[in-house]
This record gives sequence, C-alpha cells and structure tokens, in this order.
Amino acid sequence: MPDDSTPDKLADNVNANQSHTNIRRQKRAQRQRLTLKTQKKHCQALRDNVIKEKTYLNSKHIALYIANDGEIDPQSLIEHAWFLNKKVYLPILAPLRNRLYFAPYDTGSHLRLNRYEIPEPVCHPSQWKTARQLDLLLLPLVAFDVDGNRIGMGGGFYDRTLAYLKHRHHWRKPTLVGLAHDIQKVEQLHTQNWDIPLDCIITEKQRYTAS
Repeated sequence: MPDDSTPDKLADNVNANQSHTNIRRQKRAQRQRLTLKTQKKHCQALRDNVIKEKTYLNSKHIALYIANDGEIDPQSLIEHAWFLNKKVYLPILAPLRNRLYFAPYDTGSHLRLNRYEIPEPVCHPSQWKTARQLDLLLLPLVAFDVDGNRIGMGGGFYDRTLAYLKHRHHWRKPTLVGLAHDIQKVEQLHTQNWDIPLDCIITEKQRYTAS
C-alpha cells in the first residue's frame, strides 16, 4: 500500500498545496473587498445564527477570535457570551510550542500583538486552557466546503492543536464550529490526512452541517 513518501502521494500533496494556495489567495481577496457596512451586517447576522445553536447555549467555556484580514467579526457574539456569563477565551500562540492555547478574555483584559500582529490576552500561562478543556471552539477560516473541511492561513496551528481529535471517536471535545462569510464556501477542498474536519460551519446566511 502506498504511503506519503510514494511519488503518487507526493504529487497529490504538491497539487493540493498549489490548489490551497490559489484558493487562499482568492478567498482572502474576496473577503478583504467587503465594505465596512457589509462586514457589520454579516457580523450581526452571524451572531443571530450562532446564538440559536443548542451547542452554544449549553457551552460554558467558549473560544473565539479577534477578526483579522477580513475575517467575519465575532465581536458581537463575544459580547453576547459575556452577557450570558460564559467564559470566553482567545487563542494564544505559545512560544516554542508551535500550537495554540486559549487565554481568558473579558472586558478588563489587556491585549498585546503576537508575531503575526494578532492581539492576544496578557495573562500568566497558568490561566491558559488547552483545547480539550473547552466546550466549544469557534474558529476562523479562509475557505470551507459543505463536508466540514477548512483551510486557514497556512500556519497549521489549529490542525496541530486539535490533532488529538483524530484518535477520538467518542466524547469529542470541543465541538468545532467554523465562522465565515458565505462567499468563502467552495465546492470541494482537497484534504490531507492531518486535516481536522469541523462539526459545522456558520455564516451570515446559514448553517452548514458536515456530512
């Protein structure tokens, strides 16, 4: 049986990488072209769609993100979670570990920019949570398909952080929900064996449940 080192598999990986690069370039450009008015409209519609979800309502520990590079903005959703007294976390890039932890985030949090110029809460590492300590992870993406596949910015941080889920078939935590503009949907994404599929994707228009 061929493995990842065979010529055919290597060629497939190269083609997939090229495809992802092209999709990433196209979808980033599309979302960056959205006007501020459209972004705000999508932000509110996204919140309205998410807060109806049973998983959201039943979750106590929820990780979100601060929008960057034209990503759909979950700020109003963060504020709604605070209103419901949920514990909100933001991803933090742990030095030298090349994966994500999640730092508590509230109205009194101080933020600083990481090496990618993305704000992160300033707190002691003892306060960080691992992904498996979360109930719900609402994560950004660059493109998605209706099977729950996603591509991000290319750093692989979420895939490495969530790699343990590949070996979990029961009691999978956290629930993984991608947040995106509907224009970021594509017909099909070429997947790799390290990719972690999402449970669903929610946009300003609708919910896409992974098949």
